[in-house]
Amino acid sequence: QVQLVESGGGSVQAGGSLRLSCAASRNFFSFSAMGWYRQAPGKQRELVAVITGGSTGYADSVKGRFAVSSDNAKTLYLQMNSLKPEDTAVYYCTAKSMGSDYWGQGTQVTVAS
Repeated sequence: QVQLVESGGGSVQAGGSLRLSCAASRNFFSFSAMGWYRQAPGKQRELVAVITGGSTGYADSVKGRFAVSSDNAKTLYLQMNSLKPEDTAVYYCTAKSMGSDYWGQGTQVTVAS
């Protein structure tokens, strides 16, 4: 089993920044992919950013504003700059290992206009 715990969400004005963190109970080296999803009210969950095979990928809506990274074996980050009201959502950390997907409990990000 893998536990993922997100932190760093909150409320911010448009144009501001937030940094989300995801702490894993297991070393990331055992994961084939890690990333961030988000779900806004009334909308489907969508991929925001992913790290797999040493490469990163981003949704078009966040390219150039968000950056996913990991500074050690157990913490994943999402740096979010130039935030927009449409970035308001619950953000989830996810990891894939041995064919299983693991999810955190989510952290709320609210961007006021």
